[in-house]
Amino acid sequence: MSEKENINEDEIVEQLRNPETRRRAFTKIVELYSDKLYWLIRKMGLCHDDANDVLQNTFMKAWMNLDSFRGESKFSTWIHRIAMNENITFLNRQRAMNQVSIDDVDVYLLDRLKSDDYFDGDALETKLEEAILSLPEKQRMVFTMKYYDDMKYEDMSEILGTSVGALKASYHHAVKKIESILTSDV
Repeated sequence: MSEKENINEDEIVEQLRNPETRRRAFTKIVELYSDKLYWLIRKMGLCHDDANDVLQNTFMKAWMNLDSFRGESKFSTWIHRIAMNENITFLNRQRAMNQVSIDDVDVYLLDRLKSDDYFDGDALETKLEEAILSLPEKQRMVFTMKYYDDMKYEDMSEILGTSVGALKASYHHAVKKIESILTSDV
């Protein structure tokens, strides 16, 4: 995030604390983070409609819990954490509803993604998505945040509550697994 965005974020957080400017400030938050959070959620293997649902739940939960934001971390970190938790909750609900074991969820999500009207991936992109979905959930989150968003490990550590060293190891293992899958048929 650039220095200008940090300044804007700090200003917006101050506006969020004021009941008179709270709604307008939250509208700015939605504008600032909608695209980034949507793609983070979407890259976790969700189809367009599911990603939109999780995004909407993220903003609803953030709005309802604004008073619990104490400013101990950046607001962007706080809202990313909410998005990741909402994503996990959604995936667990889908697993339970469809009686899919945790080992089979990647196949379920891949089938949903392939049938998504908004997914236009070619064979290679489909194989990459399949490789990402084969990762354990935590590795998938770390890979998605680092590979697609180039997020710093320190920021991921705050969002996921995991040490930087463990995140680096997770990312390394994820990359190795994905490389192995992508080169297995070559």
